Amino acid sequence: LSRRQAGANWEKANVLGKSQNENKKQKKDKKFTKYVAMDCEMVGIGPTGRDDMVARVSIVNQHGEVLLDKYVKPTEEVTDYRTKVSGIRPHNIENGEQFENVQNEVINLLKDKILVGHSVSTDLAVLAIKHPSKLIRDTAKYRPLAKTVSNGSTPSLKKLSKVILGVDIQNGEHNSVEDARATMAVYNRISGDWEKNIKKAIIRANRAGRGRT
Repeated sequence: LSRRQAGANWEKANVLGKSQNENKKQKKDKKFTKYVAMDCEMVGIGPTGRDDMVARVSIVNQHGEVLLDKYVKPTEEVTDYRTKVSGIRPHNIENGEQFENVQNEVINLLKDKILVGHSVSTDLAVLAIKHPSKLIRDTAKYRPLAKTVSNGSTPSLKKLSKVILGVDIQNGEHNSVEDARATMAVYNRISGDWEKNIKKAIIRANRAGRGRT
């Protein structure tokens, strides 16, 4: 090969390489959407097993694709696996990942994201994580949903999924991936009105603030 031919071949290979890398980056960027949904499964600790400890964490993107699904190694003695509801068995968490590692992964995934969840404050509490309230969309606390589904009382995720999506979930043991996907699907179904209501509330608050000055 002449130097010119070799140079041309290298340039072509370099362009193809860049194109492939850009395609990979685009696919990765599409996966990490602005909105993510999280759900945790918990086990019981303490003498009565009533206190919560995280056992599994699942996060999906706005399309329902799994970004994280980890079992968490217990940091305290488990006194109630709650298997009939949680789906958690001893071997799941005995071979789980260290709490701090999973916690850090979750923090990184949630950074600057809008977090969708059902009673999401409970999930954040067991992970010892804080997230800005303005970046949270909680399907258990959104009043229009409660009025539509349960006459104003807090609706279960199971009922939301059935009424809003027409999908039966939680028939037996829970699955945090399934629950996260259902929560995101419920949000997606009503996101337009939800976000409009948030903007209206911000405008009202700003006007009220100006009125006091």
